[in-house]
Amino acid sequence: MGTLTTGEIRDLLDAKHDQYNHPGFIPADPISIPHSFTRREDIEISAFLTATIAWGNRASILRSAGRIMDFMDRSPFEFIMNYGDDGTPGVQGFVHRTFNGADLDYFFRRIRFIYSDKGGLEQVFLEGYRQGGIHGALDHFRQVFISSDVPGWTARHVSDVGRGSAAKRLNLFLMWMVRYDRRGVHFGLWKGIPAGALMIPLDTHVGRVARELGLLKRKGNDWQAVEELTAALRKMDPEDPCKYDFSLFGLGIFDKF
Repeated sequence: MGTLTTGEIRDLLDAKHDQYNHPGFIPADPISIPHSFTRREDIEISAFLTATIAWGNRASILRSAGRIMDFMDRSPFEFIMNYGDDGTPGVQGFVHRTFNGADLDYFFRRIRFIYSDKGGLEQVFLEGYRQGGIHGALDHFRQVFISSDVPGWTARHVSDVGRGSAAKRLNLFLMWMVRYDRRGVHFGLWKGIPAGALMIPLDTHVGRVARELGLLKRKGNDWQAVEELTAALRKMDPEDPCKYDFSLFGLGIFDKF
């Protein structure tokens, strides 16, 4: 694939973007979970929790996210705001790979804190963005979300960009909240962060395809790789580089590129 010109790579990515960025993409994807809600806060909370566990098999992610929504009686915001420090029966039995019931309980309590004391998820990310772009948004969010009494294993479920994490799941959540292109997949609820500032959600599939196309040279999937790949995608579309997540992900998962 190294023989493709820059123009040919962009044509390929544009074609794949058009192929996969449509509502037919939604039902089999984790983004279908927040799409089952209409209230703004319900969408935000369900999207954040779904993105948090978005690693592994997509069918497994959907099952686990569905269980979380059931715990919340399919009313995420109301549930969160009434969540007590003594927890809810059944939550402790939750398991998704290394994310368990104790982690979920902590997430419920910290989301409650963010909405009751910090103005909501959007406000926390926006405060950080104003200080230092997307890197600042992710770093600030972690500082707010991780309290002094957080269990060590739970803290590992919130990416630390200060230590070089690619922060795939948090970037995925931001992409869902910020991007809006009238195609019906992403929500575009948050207006304070421009789509052009977003960073690509870098996972194994996206990284592998990007390297095959010559868009990414760095071997590891860390924050420097996120910056390198996003910079390459911005050359193709400065105002919406993350639209190519559809292309890279689709090539890797559906086209077996």
